[in-house]
Amino acid sequence: MTAVGPATEPRPQSAAAPSPFPPIAEYAFLSNCHTGALVAPDGAIDWLCVPRFDSPSVFGSLLDRQAGFFRFAPFGINHPTSVVYQPGTNVLETTWKTPNGWIVVRDALTMGPRDHEDTITPHTRPPADDDAEHLLVRTVECLEGNVEVELVCEPAFDYGRAPAKWALVGDDRHAADATGAGQTIRLQTDLALGLEENRARGRHVLGAGDRAYCALSWDEGLGVPQDFDEAEAQIDATTRFWRAWLGRARIPDHRFRDPIQRSALAIKGLTYMPTGATVAALTTSLPETPGGERNWDYRFTWIRDTTFTLQALHMLNLDWEADEFMQFVADVEATEDGSLQIMYGIDGRRDLTESIRDDLTGYAGASPVRIGNGAFDQRQNDVFGAALDSILLHTRRSGRLPRRLWPIVETQAECATRVWRDADQGIWEARGKPQHYVSSKLMCWVALDRAAKLAEIRGDSEAHRKWAAVADEIKEDILANGVDNRGVLRQHYQTDALDASTLLAAIFGFLPGDDQRLKASVTAIADGLTEDGFVLRYKTDETDDGLSGKEGTFLICSFWLVSALAIVGELQQARDLMERLLRVASPLGLYAEEFDAETGRFLGNFPQAFSHLALMEAAARIILPEMTADL
Repeated sequence: MTAVGPATEPRPQSAAAPSPFPPIAEYAFLSNCHTGALVAPDGAIDWLCVPRFDSPSVFGSLLDRQAGFFRFAPFGINHPTSVVYQPGTNVLETTWKTPNGWIVVRDALTMGPRDHEDTITPHTRPPADDDAEHLLVRTVECLEGNVEVELVCEPAFDYGRAPAKWALVGDDRHAADATGAGQTIRLQTDLALGLEENRARGRHVLGAGDRAYCALSWDEGLGVPQDFDEAEAQIDATTRFWRAWLGRARIPDHRFRDPIQRSALAIKGLTYMPTGATVAALTTSLPETPGGERNWDYRFTWIRDTTFTLQALHMLNLDWEADEFMQFVADVEATEDGSLQIMYGIDGRRDLTESIRDDLTGYAGASPVRIGNGAFDQRQNDVFGAALDSILLHTRRSGRLPRRLWPIVETQAECATRVWRDADQGIWEARGKPQHYVSSKLMCWVALDRAAKLAEIRGDSEAHRKWAAVADEIKEDILANGVDNRGVLRQHYQTDALDASTLLAAIFGFLPGDDQRLKASVTAIADGLTEDGFVLRYKTDETDDGLSGKEGTFLICSFWLVSALAIVGELQQARDLMERLLRVASPLGLYAEEFDAETGRFLGNFPQAFSHLALMEAAARIILPEMTADL
């Protein structure tokens, strides 16, 4: 008889496990500042929600290989020779080598001169001179030899739930409408189309110098380019838009210039132009743990992002975008007690109720797939500090404190005064029991400190004295209860565990750079909360976050460490880590939320605004002392 040994523990799924899903870092990002698309390395659009970032997906193969895609590429060839952005833009250019020739494909969510009122995604902010055309345009040109080009458009509406029903438009096989879930989109191309149940398909052999195009419209009237020249002109106009926008930015002539530019383009691309809001990421439910349950919908605006967004925009001299975002914050509705929610919809809505899509497999089997975010009504006391730091930053930059912002200062300062002693869920939205998180207390200190400064600017001496006194009280409490025996800032008052969010003590000036407690805290995180030099948010086995499984290192936390090292005077160590972080960017210079140090793969939603904002903050902390030293 053969002995049977004990069953072995199943090994955690690796981020590098073989999978039909492309690695997250290999996706390209397109945007028209109303919605965005992800282009897979094989030339397929695997993610597109129309007409807005938070709409249901039309192409959702990112989360289920049956949930729709749109490919325009050489037939039978899946690996391109080169994928690049046209410099200074979010326009993609992909070069393909086939056995018989070379082609180049250009992709853009097009932008053009505004010539009518947008009824698809109406504006609450003043419309800009250029706006989204609600079009995805793709062109191809054969450079040499001959290449068979394939078009396959297979929408699946409502996150894959409603396969498309197709109907030809006209009698020349060059246009067709796809309908599902109450939505209609139009495909136009100079290839002859055939309809095959839930997809439209075309094939054509291009010789040297031949060109072709296709376009997908969800605009009012479903307007589309009628020929290649019109399609090319629309992509060229989009190129001019991005370059003109970037041309207004103030970017120093420094070795970090290119990553700063790409980060700026990513942040602008994640901005919802009609309201001025910025989505945290383009996607939902890309896993933080391979095959695990740490999957969240990030297509919303977090109030805590405001201060980092405004810092980055003002640093780049992009004051218009900064003002638009500030006006969005001023517009949102407070909760019943006067506090701001931690997050809002990009249209300002408060209810972001979370649902589960059990019919989707999830990226590489990671489930559940979540639509909405159940953390929207959590108590997170850091929100007050983020809001008021933003208002102070905006006021100092503009030289004015708008009348409509003062009531927010008053309500958020009073809310912070009322709740700073209470436990909460913390900056990472832990789904365990509330705790006295140090970063939450710290951000309440930021709220009262900034409110006092704003009161001083306004000339309200009574409010200034009152809020400054509370700020002092909070600081004393943190230093009495939030510092362990080593002189290191704790995660929360009941533990000696480390948490990367305490790096905010350096970034927000809670302690001066030469304070030994700050230096000890930064050193402890660098030495004890890293994997291969990259920073974890916290150790999951030391933190009750209500979830199972390990997560990757958080890129924003690693960039925060760069900033903190520079602040405490460890500039060379900051440079070393910054260089490592820049080396792990995607081939197109983009970042997700997390980096798996073991496999070198990205984890989490993509592209991640917070990662790019933290990159710009960290770059500035290095550039400024270097430029000052040169003087």
